Amino acid sequence: MKKIIIFLLASTFFFSQASAVGLNIGISGSAGVFHATGEENEAGEIASEEATGTVGWGSVFVELAASDRLAFGVEYVPYALDSEATLNEQSDGGTVTTNTMQIDFENLASAYVMLNVTENLYVRAGILQVDVITNESLGTGSAYNDTDLEGSIGAIGYSLKNDDGVFLRVEGNYMSFDDDTLTSTTNSDNKVTLNGLEGVSGKIMVGKSF
Repeated sequence: MKKIIIFLLASTFFFSQASAVGLNIGISGSAGVFHATGEENEAGEIASEEATGTVGWGSVFVELAASDRLAFGVEYVPYALDSEATLNEQSDGGTVTTNTMQIDFENLASAYVMLNVTENLYVRAGILQVDVITNESLGTGSAYNDTDLEGSIGAIGYSLKNDDGVFLRVEGNYMSFDDDTLTSTTNSDNKVTLNGLEGVSGKIMVGKSF
């Protein structure tokens, strides 16, 4: 969240130095495919699991237009996104250990810069932040605290606007989050790592310019 706060402060400074053309407010709906690898290191014994899934979500956004070409925006998903539970069984000397992991992603937010390449074609680039709530039931006895992930987003889209300022955008996105490793709160020798969380999505945005 620190990077997004810095982005907002920088944007505020920019607009204090220049006259903003207008304000854009709207809602959006997205659907995409994401992939990640989860790994548990139990005192040197490593178990890895890959997962790919589809997800859909809605969001709200606000943009400040610095000119007809350039805008700064913030987008927020006002509810949690739930992952499917993953099950992993390990056998050690005839004893089967069952590990179940499920993750909730909360407070997904992004801050971005949007540039109109032509009257209708635009590109967006920005930073992401999301809270990761871990819900695990591990036969290893380990437990892990919640964390947060930061990442980046890039998008290209097409926008149409009528004379009343109502606009419709259709865009494609690529999102990528940084890797993160957590240490067990019950055994410091045990760790879990989330690697390569990334995905592509399509988005429809509807809003109004003021």
